[in-house]
Amino acid sequence: MSPEDNISKLKIDSEKSGQKIIQNKELNIWEALIPVVILMAMLAYNIFFVEGQELLGAYTNQYILLTAGVIAAIVGFFNKVSLELMVSEIWENLKSVFVPIMILFLVGALAGTWLVSGVIPAMVYYGLQVLSPSIFLPASIIIAAIISIATGSSWTTSATVGIALVGIGSALGIPTGMIAGAVISGAYFGDKMSPLSDTTNLAPAMAGTDLFTHIRYMAFTTVPTIIITLIVFTILSMNIETTGNADISGLLSSIDNTFNITPYLFIVPSVVILLIVTKTKPLIALSVGVLLAAIFAFIFQPEVLNGISSSNFKSIINAIFVDTEITTDNENLNKLFSSGGMKGMIWTILLIMSAMVFGGIMDGIGALARITKELLKLATSVFGLFASTVFSCLGLNAIASDQYLALVIPGKMFKKAYEDRGLAPENLSRTLEDSGTVTSVLIPWNTCGAYQSSVLGVDTFSYAGYAIFNYLSPFMTLLFAAFSIKIRQIKEK
Repeated sequence: MSPEDNISKLKIDSEKSGQKIIQNKELNIWEALIPVVILMAMLAYNIFFVEGQELLGAYTNQYILLTAGVIAAIVGFFNKVSLELMVSEIWENLKSVFVPIMILFLVGALAGTWLVSGVIPAMVYYGLQVLSPSIFLPASIIIAAIISIATGSSWTTSATVGIALVGIGSALGIPTGMIAGAVISGAYFGDKMSPLSDTTNLAPAMAGTDLFTHIRYMAFTTVPTIIITLIVFTILSMNIETTGNADISGLLSSIDNTFNITPYLFIVPSVVILLIVTKTKPLIALSVGVLLAAIFAFIFQPEVLNGISSSNFKSIINAIFVDTEITTDNENLNKLFSSGGMKGMIWTILLIMSAMVFGGIMDGIGALARITKELLKLATSVFGLFASTVFSCLGLNAIASDQYLALVIPGKMFKKAYEDRGLAPENLSRTLEDSGTVTSVLIPWNTCGAYQSSVLGVDTFSYAGYAIFNYLSPFMTLLFAAFSIKIRQIKEK
């Protein structure tokens, strides 16, 4: 085939978004699916046959994505696609996630400084005090949600306060599956809505929107879902007889002995929330949050800073960039009061970059356009497109057993399909979170399901029926799509 024929084979269409969709007329659907099938096979092998799920160490998923990218490149070479074109698409993809990567670094810095300043401990301290036996289950949801919003991690919430809540609830005679369901519902609500969450940053990065637009738009489906969840658990609480007292004095005492707890610490998150609401750019809002927390740490937590390093300034620098651990007399709280700083975001950032490499090559050889075209034949309506996204996320959570990949792969493959329909990218990012992030914990062999079951000491099938927020979220996003509620269109420039 001549170079001229090769050029005519690759049709490049300009989109309203300014991105390019490369369509390879010679590439059939089976060739386009080869990298995807191999990717799924490697992930499945890693999960089911490799002990510890670490075929290639901590960065196995990144290596698998890059390997699948090499396979895609080989398919491209067989279809006369130039290396230059593939590299160009990889570069365009990497440029598109520069701002999300910077945000992720700031999120790590924010988590570290909010810890040493006492902001996160204060949220835990005051949150625990709303416990009451008569409203234990809805209170557990609220506590888990507050702490998960503050930390950006459903895993950390479950491993700390979640364990305490299961212990307290068990002493009150409440079924452990019910308690775990309430904790997980609140933890994943907070995880979704927190700008500190890696999945909340990952979803808009894949879809092509910004963090705070994603959070605001996601609230339309997430808030009604958590309200329904709270109502159901309130009814359950009214029909359960409790005994004993919810003794949290030990936890409160440990926090109070370690940190200087004061309501003034809430000024920091309040300022950040105000900046978010007033649509300040994410990089600015998060930077202000880091700076304010650092100042508050010097003012309110000098003893904590002295315990980290001989220099208070060095302690702040450590909190921003590397691992920070604050020791209390309570082992469970020690797990909560630790942060990885910017260093803790490296894994997620490398996953994003690996996904961009894989996606860039798939773009370059025309595979994504071919797969999307076939999917669009099945999705003959806007609702069909949303439903296809939901089922893809659910399928990947079950097959790949990893919530990150359940966001990355559908996000990359459906992105242009949403653009073709004239749908704003926040539609896709919201659907990814509503179906990918929250359902991972319902699958026993998924990393999230296995983790939560192990940490809380409750079998997945025991809490799955009570994780109302998690299994209701996909239905809510489909309900909004079916009735065209808050389905935002791309605005003409």
